Amino acid sequence: MQHQVIHIHPSAPPKPPEGAPCNGCGVCCLAEPCPLGVVVSRRWSGACRALVWSQEAGRYHCGVLAQAYVGARPRVDGRKAPLWRRLWWRWVHRMIAAGVGCDAAYEAEAG
Repeated sequence: MQHQVIHIHPSAPPKPPEGAPCNGCGVCCLAEPCPLGVVVSRRWSGACRALVWSQEAGRYHCGVLAQAYVGARPRVDGRKAPLWRRLWWRWVHRMIAAGVGCDAAYEAEAG
């Protein structure tokens, strides 16, 4: 088995078991970028540059998904966002496998 050292925020939650809901531990994105992260980070390995630490939430978030969500949610006046923004959000959601559960087949060890 290959070993890789990744630097995780000390307040990050522990990695959940595979298949469990994502808790924002960041292990997957710190180890390697997803297909969308490859495009955003312009790299095939290493930490994804789109990964963002949220001090308020105490977890990592995908910066691309967060930005896509801001544009896709309904406006203050109750109108829906334009179709292209909603489609963009859905595509980003799918590309990072949001809502699928933990798919990182890694074992995280404290260092």
